[in-house]
Amino acid sequence: MQTLRINEIFHSIQGESSYAGLPCVFIRLTGCHLRCAYCDTEYAFKEGATLELPDIIARALAYNCNLIEITGGEPLLQPRVFDLMTLLCNAGATVLVETSGACDISPCDPRVIRIMDLKTPGSGESHRNLIENFNHLRPHDEIKFVITDRTDYEWANSIIKQHNLTHRVRHILFSPAFAQPRGLEILGSPGLHIRTLAHWILEDRLPVRLQTQLHKIIWEPHTRGV
Repeated sequence: MQTLRINEIFHSIQGESSYAGLPCVFIRLTGCHLRCAYCDTEYAFKEGATLELPDIIARALAYNCNLIEITGGEPLLQPRVFDLMTLLCNAGATVLVETSGACDISPCDPRVIRIMDLKTPGSGESHRNLIENFNHLRPHDEIKFVITDRTDYEWANSIIKQHNLTHRVRHILFSPAFAQPRGLEILGSPGLHIRTLAHWILEDRLPVRLQTQLHKIIWEPHTRGV
């Protein structure tokens, strides 16, 4: 029987991407090979239970919500996740997957909307980005940059121009790094204020979508299952 290691399945308000504000079911997979400085889901690195695909699908569809996001951790590390994507699409769901961009996205079902979180220098993991993934992007996909400082901002701008990303995907998302008590102290930064990032975007007339983590405004920032 096909199985996946699952950290949690829950129903909440989508906090990020162009789908922010919509009710969404989240399937969070266990495991990640990256250690981003601002990571807010370290509990997903190892915690979880092994579930069979039919059970995962039944739990997700029981919420009677058509929007489903597969996330992590890094969800693409588990090969059976691609079967899960296809089965959810076959069930009529709109399926999002949030991936770091450090794993090959080409095996994803073509109906899936990939939200590729391209790692900036401030994450400490930018060297892990698979540039080949740009060749697999589709017009309905989205790219996210978590910005910790001006260096990250300039780096993201250069990547957008170098790879013509505004014409490859539907939305480019700029998200200010949310302060983490451990990770961002290492970088000597408490995070980036969303107003600062907004000013930079407006000054440079960038065709990007500014986003925040809406769920961290609705609930306490470190609340799980939201």
